[in-house]
Amino acid sequence: MLGTRTEVRPLTPYDLPEFRRVIEADPHVNVFLRHRGDLTRLEPRWLGGQVLGFFVDGRLRSVCHCGANVVPGEADDVAVDAFAELIGASPVRPASIAGPRDAVLRLWASLEPEWGPARSVRPDQPFLLIDHAPTIAPDLRVRRVMVDELDLLYPACVQMFTEEVGVDPEATHGNLYRARVAQLIAQGWSFAIVEDGRVLFKAEIGATGPGTCQLQGVWVDPALRGSGLAAPAVAGVVNLVRDEVAPTVSLYVNRHNERAHRTYLRAGFRQHDTFATVLL
Repeated sequence: MLGTRTEVRPLTPYDLPEFRRVIEADPHVNVFLRHRGDLTRLEPRWLGGQVLGFFVDGRLRSVCHCGANVVPGEADDVAVDAFAELIGASPVRPASIAGPRDAVLRLWASLEPEWGPARSVRPDQPFLLIDHAPTIAPDLRVRRVMVDELDLLYPACVQMFTEEVGVDPEATHGNLYRARVAQLIAQGWSFAIVEDGRVLFKAEIGATGPGTCQLQGVWVDPALRGSGLAAPAVAGVVNLVRDEVAPTVSLYVNRHNERAHRTYLRAGFRQHDTFATVLL
């Protein structure tokens, strides 16, 4: 960086066009950032935090969402180190750090002496996407969850969150978690297979951007795991989402979860990048 001038500062609504330009370098990997930017217009009171920008000679080059989750975007080593200095000085502690692996692990290496230990470090999470029809026949029972089915779906969401994150969302988030599940249903972003009043499978859209969206919360009833239900069900979600929301669908999965990883590959997903997550 010799001969250059760098700066890190919180972004404002006036920076939104430049923010979008930066994350458009990879709209799929950066879909969470795009979703948050579009939803909040980078207004701190709506963000529940801030988005930091790393500038080189006055031009925005990298960003980092700092709220309940810390998520770097298009951040090289120099940008990550600059973000780490400001984030580490803040008294606020997020629930997680997540995003492209190299940036997340370098950021955590700087923050761990002060913030550690982490509850869990997940250093190898294939980031997968599909931009074509699934490669297997979809399960046609997959449909959107109806608004009046919140009470039916909610226990499956709590179980999924507890299994994946390792904490009970009702204990850590209170009524906010139920409100979030209800919001996703109302948006038409919640999908499930329901038979005889029982949720067999469910998944949600967590974030969207122009031409792309990201799935989250994929869950199969434990009694049906290994039965072959998951891949066709995922294919069913992909079909609905590609027809009605966005032509490219992404998600990320822990490498050690071999069953889930195989499920997504069987449905037609391919690896596009690698993420990491640090749970705090």
